[in-house]
Amino acid sequence: MATSSSCSSLKQHFLVFLIVIISSIINSPVNGCFTSIFSFGDSLTDTGNLLQISLSDSTKPPHSAFLPYGRTFFHHPTGRFCDGRLVIDFLAEALGFSFLPPFYGSQSGKWEKFQKGANFAVASATALNSSFLAEQGIHSVSTNISLGVEVNSFKHLLPSLCSSSSYCKELLRNSLIVMGEIGGNDYNHAFMQGKHIENIRKLVPLVVDIISSSINELIELGAVTFLVPGNFPIGCSPSLLTKFHGSEKDQYDPLTGCLTWLNQFSQHHNELLRKELENIRNLHPQINIIYVDYYKAAMRFYHSPKQFGFKETLKACCGIGGLYNYDPLIYCGYPPLKQSCNDPSSYISWDGIHYTEVVNKWLVHTVFEELMSTIPSLGSLRPSSTVNKLRILYPMFGV
Repeated sequence: MATSSSCSSLKQHFLVFLIVIISSIINSPVNGCFTSIFSFGDSLTDTGNLLQISLSDSTKPPHSAFLPYGRTFFHHPTGRFCDGRLVIDFLAEALGFSFLPPFYGSQSGKWEKFQKGANFAVASATALNSSFLAEQGIHSVSTNISLGVEVNSFKHLLPSLCSSSSYCKELLRNSLIVMGEIGGNDYNHAFMQGKHIENIRKLVPLVVDIISSSINELIELGAVTFLVPGNFPIGCSPSLLTKFHGSEKDQYDPLTGCLTWLNQFSQHHNELLRKELENIRNLHPQINIIYVDYYKAAMRFYHSPKQFGFKETLKACCGIGGLYNYDPLIYCGYPPLKQSCNDPSSYISWDGIHYTEVVNKWLVHTVFEELMSTIPSLGSLRPSSTVNKLRILYPMFGV
């Protein structure tokens, strides 16, 4: 028969064991699945790559290198094209990671910081090769980096993170790959440079093919989980609304004020992308391909702005002039445009092209809904970890 002292000792050991287990759960990634995140894309995901490239090349820094960029969360510019955090930042944070460090500008041989992930997204990057686009008369404003360049950079980094092919496959099997959003600049550059829509539509299958081939390339290396966002409703972008200001009245959505034909273009891209992702799923049934419908998620803000706290849906918070507070010749951050609206959280658009932090915060909810509906292990952890962590970080979600 156990004595009271031995019972007390057992209780103490059990409490110590319980504390260790609880501490382990709290300090581990919430999903228990991913050990690293690698992301690719453009300015919607760039956490400082274009800035680092400009510093290493001694070229003019992008306007995201200056206030008021970063004013909301970081209180200083970080190279992000936003007043605060991006979707990738919220995603990493909710999964228990630090913000993903930008890859470009880092010194070779000092890549230990990328063991838990890296960000290869570069502002103004395109899906298609810059030389091919130049042959079509479409020119990138800030960089000649394309998705292929980003993927090759990742392949260059990979041997520094794992010592053998089998270990690299293990690393990638436990990684989340965020593929985009990418392709938006192929279209935006073309629209802003006055190309005809029928010629731009011809780019869509080529863009989707590049995204597909990049995913397949990473599958060959061992990656198994991909998050692939679609395109946003570009017909609601102040930059393109300004470009096509004065269009016929029947070309605008009477409810939102967005240009219908431009939004239909985004939907066309998304439709082709979804079909191609389904083809990849059929070829690789063991691979998790998670499509994120950014278009549908974003349109909620324009249809019901008051529900999300938005007072301005089509005007830029950091901008100047015209109906949409946007001038393509005056960039937010560069003189004379060094100030923004008083309350970015009441605006959907930050600078006429990119979203405000609060929009990105709402969008990550859609990302998690797709993740948890696709990966069973995430769903099984809903009650105690993932959802609770989301509730603590972002009470607005109500998940």
